[in-house]
Amino acid sequence: MARYTVRRIIQAIPILIFISFISFFIIRLAPGDPVKVFITPQMTHEQIERTRANLGLDKPIYVQYFYWIKNILRGDLGYSFINYQPVSKEISERFLPTIGLMGISLLISIILSILLGIASAIHKDKFIDNLISKICYIGISIPSFWFAMILIYIFSMKLKLLPSIGMRTIGAYSTLDLMKHGIMPSIVLSYPNTAILTRYIRVRLIDEMKESYVKTAKSKGISQRQIFYSHILRNSLLPMITILGMNLPSLVSGAFITETIFGWPGMGKLGVSSIFNFDYPVIMAITMMSSIMLVLGNLISDICYSLVDPRISL
Repeated sequence: MARYTVRRIIQAIPILIFISFISFFIIRLAPGDPVKVFITPQMTHEQIERTRANLGLDKPIYVQYFYWIKNILRGDLGYSFINYQPVSKEISERFLPTIGLMGISLLISIILSILLGIASAIHKDKFIDNLISKICYIGISIPSFWFAMILIYIFSMKLKLLPSIGMRTIGAYSTLDLMKHGIMPSIVLSYPNTAILTRYIRVRLIDEMKESYVKTAKSKGISQRQIFYSHILRNSLLPMITILGMNLPSLVSGAFITETIFGWPGMGKLGVSSIFNFDYPVIMAITMMSSIMLVLGNLISDICYSLVDPRISL
């Protein structure tokens, strides 16, 4: 296990380097100039070029990349162009809100998809199955930003049940207030994953019900309930670990949209504001953090799959 983990981590290093290379050059080649944020009408050309040099933008792109990699290897993420704070400080302040939101959304997706998948498979081609299927199709196809605005309109503007923006109400520090703010962002993030996982579990359950071991268990007098929960459901949920690892990117990318709409103070909101402000150090830090999270998520899912199912060899 340890050897496999080390090998996977070593294999991930070239991938992360490739991602950093592509991201760095795409960001630098995108239209826009971060120096314009600092330009005033009174500045001379020499002062503008001095500002560019202070930001490290006067050198060729490949030289900038070399210096960026060198600083990253030393643990220095640089300083934000906009607020002059260390990037590591900004990331650390936004990391926990994003991880908390993603964790709650993932937990909701797992619980709901299992329950809905079981109900859909047991009542195959009946009203409940058709209803759940329609809900899942909507969840797969509906844009996240549109769904978020619908929730805000209904629950915040019309019913006035939930707050529409932020992570806490000013002056309120209770857990209940935090939960109220997190309900709608969690729903928006979890809905697409729940829809995908529900459809997958339904298909897996229906396929497992047709396997020969089910007929053998019935012939031995084992109850239908015991067969379903002890064998069919267990075998159907094993591949779900891999599916969760594959769906982790959708949570990371969805956080950018969701956090921006709901004003959630996480890395997604920070990333969007950094993109609009051409804050290169922050953009690259968030890109690499997201990439590392995806690599680790896939590695953990593979390890968990092998632990749950001893037949799988790493």
